[in-house]
Amino acid sequence: MSRIAEVRVTPILISDPPLLNLQGVHQPYTPRTIVEVITESGAVGLGETYGDTDYLKLAEAFGPRLVGAGLVVNDLLAAVTRCLSEVGAERVDNTVQAEGLRGSRTLGKIASSVASAFEVAIYDALGHELRLPVHALLGGKVRDAIEYSAYLFYRWAEHPEPDEPKDDWGAALDPEGVVAQAKRMAEDYGFSSFKLKGGVFEPAHEIAASRALAEAFPGQPVRLDPNGAWSVATSLEVAGALEGVLEYLEDPTTGTANMAEVAKKTSLPLATNMCVTAFDEIPEAFTADAVQVVLSDHHYWGGLRATQDLAAVCRTFGVGISMHSNTHLGISLAAMTQVAATIPGLRHACDTHRPWQTEDVITQPHTFSGGKIAVSDTPGLGVELDRDALAKLHNRWETSDARRRDDAAAMRRVHPDFTAPKFPRW
Repeated sequence: MSRIAEVRVTPILISDPPLLNLQGVHQPYTPRTIVEVITESGAVGLGETYGDTDYLKLAEAFGPRLVGAGLVVNDLLAAVTRCLSEVGAERVDNTVQAEGLRGSRTLGKIASSVASAFEVAIYDALGHELRLPVHALLGGKVRDAIEYSAYLFYRWAEHPEPDEPKDDWGAALDPEGVVAQAKRMAEDYGFSSFKLKGGVFEPAHEIAASRALAEAFPGQPVRLDPNGAWSVATSLEVAGALEGVLEYLEDPTTGTANMAEVAKKTSLPLATNMCVTAFDEIPEAFTADAVQVVLSDHHYWGGLRATQDLAAVCRTFGVGISMHSNTHLGISLAAMTQVAATIPGLRHACDTHRPWQTEDVITQPHTFSGGKIAVSDTPGLGVELDRDALAKLHNRWETSDARRRDDAAAMRRVHPDFTAPKFPRW
C-alpha cells in the first residue's frame, strides 16, 4: 500500500448570498479550507473544512506531519490535537459563537473540524488505491440515495455593494417570500422537506411562515431553527403553536438544561446542532431527554467514523439522527452522502446549503433528483478536483482580507449600530 507523499492545504473564499440569521447576515465571501493527500502512487484524496484562521493555521501545521505515513485514520484526532500548541491555540477565544451558530467554540472542536478534513482525504485516497467507494471502506451502504432538505432563509435581494455576488432569488422577508423560495426549490431540485432558518424576526412572524409552508406543502416535513434565540417560555409558546405543524423544532433555546425544560412540556420533538456537538456533551443531554434528534456534522464531530459512532450512540438511547449543513462545497457534500449511506437509522432528510453555494472546486457538481443525491459507487468520494476553480478561489483569498466568517460585521455594513443579540433574544 502506498504511503502519503505530499499534503496540500489551500485556503479559498467562496461566494455567499445575503442570508439572514440571529447573528446578522452572511458575508459576500466565506472562507473554506481544501485538503489534498497525495500518495506515492499518485492517488489524490480530497477533504474540506472551515477556512477561518484558527482552522487554517492548524491544518497548515498538521499537514506536513502526514508525509511518509500510511493511509491510516486511527488516532488522527489525537495527532491533530497534539499540534494545537504549535499554532498558539491558547489564544483562541473559547467563548465566542462558532461559525454556523453551532454552540460554543472550544479547542477540541477546532481540532475535530481539522481532523475531519484529513480523515476524509485519507479515506478518499484509500478508496482510489483500492478501487472502492468510501462507503465500502466504512462498512457498506444501506441505501442508494440520500434525501436532503431545502434550506430556506430570510434574505435580502442582494449584498449592498454593486461589485459583490448577485443572484436571481430575490428577497424573502415575509411568509409569502419564504413560500415562494420553497416552491422554487421544490420545482428546481425536487426537495420535499423544508427547513427555515429562524431567529431573525419576532416569533409570531416565524410561526406564520412555518404555518404558510405547511399549508403550501401539505403532509411534507417542515422544520424551524431559531438557533437558540428564545427563552424557555417563548420556546414553549412557539412549540404549542406549531405542534402538528413541524416535523421538529431545532434549538429553540440555548443549553441542555433549557432544552430539557422545553422537552418536558411539549410533544414536539426537539433537534440540535448546538447543545450536542461533541461526545462529552451526550451524557447530560441524553440523560435529561433534552433532544430527540441530533444533527450530526462530520466536520465538527471529527470525521466519518465519528459520525458512525455518534449514530450508534443515538441508536442505543433511542435518539434520532440527521445531518447539519454549513456553507459546504462538493467535497463535503460527497462525504456527507457517503457516510449517510452507511447509517441504518437515518430517518430524517439531511440539511444542505445547496443551492446557495453555487461555486465549487469539483469538476462535476452534484445534481439533485427528487431532492436526493445518488450514492456514488466509484472509487473514493466519487469527485474530482477542478484545479482551475481551486486556483481562482484561492486567488480570491489571497487578494482579499476576509479571513473569518463574521455575520455581525457583515450586518454592520448596512446597519452600523448592529450588535449580535444576547441569548435569549425573545
